[in-house]
Amino acid sequence: MNRPAPFAVTRLVVPAVLALAALAGATPARAQSLKWTVKPLCVDANEGIDIADVNKDGKPDIVAGRNWYAGPDFVARPLRNIDDWNGYVESNGDFAYDVDGDGWVDVIAGSFVPTQVYWYRNPGAEGLRLGQLWQKNLLVDTKLSQNEGQLLTPVIGDKPEWIANSWNKGNPTIVWQFGTEQREVEVKRGNKAVKEKATVPTLNKIQIGADKNGHGIAIGDLNNDGRADILVGLGWYERPATDAEKGNWPFHPIPELGCHFSAPCIIRDLDGDGRSDMIIGQGHGFGLHWWQQLAPAADGTLQWKVHLIDDKFSQPHCLHMADLDGDGVDELITGKRVYAHNGNDPGGKEQPCIYYYTWDKKTTTFTKHVIEEGHVGTGLQIRTADLDGDGDLDIAVAGKSGTYVLFNKGK
Repeated sequence: MNRPAPFAVTRLVVPAVLALAALAGATPARAQSLKWTVKPLCVDANEGIDIADVNKDGKPDIVAGRNWYAGPDFVARPLRNIDDWNGYVESNGDFAYDVDGDGWVDVIAGSFVPTQVYWYRNPGAEGLRLGQLWQKNLLVDTKLSQNEGQLLTPVIGDKPEWIANSWNKGNPTIVWQFGTEQREVEVKRGNKAVKEKATVPTLNKIQIGADKNGHGIAIGDLNNDGRADILVGLGWYERPATDAEKGNWPFHPIPELGCHFSAPCIIRDLDGDGRSDMIIGQGHGFGLHWWQQLAPAADGTLQWKVHLIDDKFSQPHCLHMADLDGDGVDELITGKRVYAHNGNDPGGKEQPCIYYYTWDKKTTTFTKHVIEEGHVGTGLQIRTADLDGDGDLDIAVAGKSGTYVLFNKGK
């Protein structure tokens, strides 16, 4: 079939070295070095997933949209109700986190259009045994819509923080830190529900930038000063040396990013030269690349040489890295986000697929390996953990092809 041309850089900082280097791309898989067993858990359009010990039995469980799945059998159990919206489930990320500090893992969930962020309280041993729905609680109303996805990770402090990515380039970029506030809540007194003032968890706003966002996000030290920066669709926010919690970070555009890149993508030093590189996929088209960071320009502008990894499938919307083969080097994991725009993207109706890529620092090349083709794709998150207790990392994904566990059976 005819496909659009793969992603290309639109403004060359150093024309002589920024041409796409086919020789530095992914070599075809010679053999599938890791074997995989696929376990389907659910068929729905939910695209968020996380792994945590929900019932405190010492075994990893899965939370994904409307259900949680207790390991090691991973049979569906109810968690929450979610509305459908425009071909999607109105949920674009699940994050396991003990919000209220009671020792039981709760779930924080993002959504595409609603501006509210909710958390769902783990009902504890008896509630889980009875299959009760988890209590829905407002964390914060951000007043911001058009959310592509979120991250829950330390950005400014040393504790997890909430940051939303927006496909609206003019939306602000905000880091939300956990705190508490006095709020009127509904509580049960006997058989009656009454409203009382209570101290409840909330999120406190730190505005990093007023009007620069855009599809795609990653957290990492881009300018190699030892401080984590924020990459968004239009460019990157540089964390200042002091008073980062006051917000208003300096912004640096990267027009070459194009649009609609992975959320999340990857920032790390791949080639060992001391400069952070980037791995970026085109979330709504063909193209997966690694951006090798070169020496900065005289004015400090970051410069890049862009290498093709793979352009044989479309919609690598989320990227994840983990050591799947136990050799001490992380592999890149990604695949097709199934029906990312309801099948209207280039290649959007081609088969689901999920792959991993091994990295060779000596030759600076990625080698592609098939995990599954034809049934399993990705959604908005990829998670890894040892789910079957055999000592290696397995994969959990949720998307419009369904929710799956991919058991790593080694070599």
